[in-house]
Amino acid sequence: MQPRNTTKDLRADLARMTAPDPANTLVSQSKTLRAAWADLMRGFRQHELWLQLGWQDIKQRYRRSVLGPLWITIATGVMALALGLLYSVLFKIPVAEFLPHVTVGLVIWGFISGCIKEGANIFIDNEGLIKQLPSALSVHVYRLVWRQTLFLAHNLVIWVILILVFPRNLGWNLALAIPAMALLIINGVWVTMFFGIVATRYRDVAPLLEALVQLLFYVTPIVWMTSTLHDQGGEIANRARLAELNPLYHYMEVIRAPLIGASLPAYHWWVVIGCTIGGLFLALMAMRQWRFRVSYWV
Repeated sequence: MQPRNTTKDLRADLARMTAPDPANTLVSQSKTLRAAWADLMRGFRQHELWLQLGWQDIKQRYRRSVLGPLWITIATGVMALALGLLYSVLFKIPVAEFLPHVTVGLVIWGFISGCIKEGANIFIDNEGLIKQLPSALSVHVYRLVWRQTLFLAHNLVIWVILILVFPRNLGWNLALAIPAMALLIINGVWVTMFFGIVATRYRDVAPLLEALVQLLFYVTPIVWMTSTLHDQGGEIANRARLAELNPLYHYMEVIRAPLIGASLPAYHWWVVIGCTIGGLFLALMAMRQWRFRVSYWV
């Protein structure tokens, strides 16, 4: 049996997957919100392409590695254990309560920060594919979000271990984690698309986002709890309410609360849904205005 020419086969697959759809040619070339939405839909229909490319990214990154992506899981687990044990002593919170809070927060944060920081360079890093393949611009966005979703799935292994070590009565509320994850992934799409376009046009945006993500890590309740500040009362409790002005706090809560068996007020869902709709509209506006210019900017 002759060995497969993988490079030739991959190119043939890419050509087949990215073949233009004549029915959408006119609408995709217009400068309207409908055309921007059509790009998102066309890219989603090319799922064979971005699924394959995303999986190839992971295999390439961990080539010749024994554990592969599990290295990310190990690193996240070690960090969660160290921060959980340290801050549980500083804040005088039981480890069984605080460690799951920190762990799930770090897992979710890995996805959010990955979409923001890597999303800023998504089109720059894929310059060759953008110029050579007639695929939808959103294909590269789905590729990154798919890769980050795989990392998120790997890191959830840590949560499973914690639930076994510190048993909790999760109940039916655990099912709420599914729509919460879906909302998180949808937000990953618009965040990657918006910052990808803006950072491609203005190259100073990427390092700025690096610093901003670092700042957001400290002001988002990941290694601290809002309940700890509220318990102190007085002026500190009033300042703790400022955390609710941070949208990432609500994203954390809608996923973390079902996974650790905590109560979840309904207003968190409304904030996340509102931010999702607003973010999608913002990304569509950016696509409508600038998506044709991305190939010239990279």
